[in-house]
Amino acid sequence: MEQQQLVEAVNQVMPFGKYAGRRLLELPEPYLVWFHSKGFPEGKLGQQLALMYEVKLNGLEGMLKPLLK
Repeated sequence: MEQQQLVEAVNQVMPFGKYAGRRLLELPEPYLVWFHSKGFPEGKLGQQLALMYEVKLNGLEGMLKPLLK
């Protein structure tokens, strides 16, 4: 994964739902777990949500916080 893609994913704003307006890195882990169990949306947003799920699952959120704009 390229650095630019990671920065974009971290700073992507959730466009819908309960947490609309929050950056993907700021989404609560239970919300990402719910998406994982129900299925991520198609396309780029789904890929970014899946990445944030893996980040949170592996405890890497703190390492990525400096990338927030």
